Amino acid sequence: MTTPSRKSEIRRRRARKEKIALLRERYAAAKSEGDRTRIVEKLRRLSPTFSIEEFLKPIQAQQAAR
Repeated sequence: MTTPSRKSEIRRRRARKEKIALLRERYAAAKSEGDRTRIVEKLRRLSPTFSIEEFLKPIQAQQAAR
């Protein structure tokens, strides 16, 4: 088995980071609890080890700053 190339690994991480940022924006704009639940489910599929607290921390900090 070959090891994954560094460029593709970096690209995957960058794409994952961008997708998580997009999900954060959608979560902050979500009106219903059902929408928020679906967004968290997508987050789990995207990155199973990413905790909900880590996901919500920037959103809560942004809301506290307002």
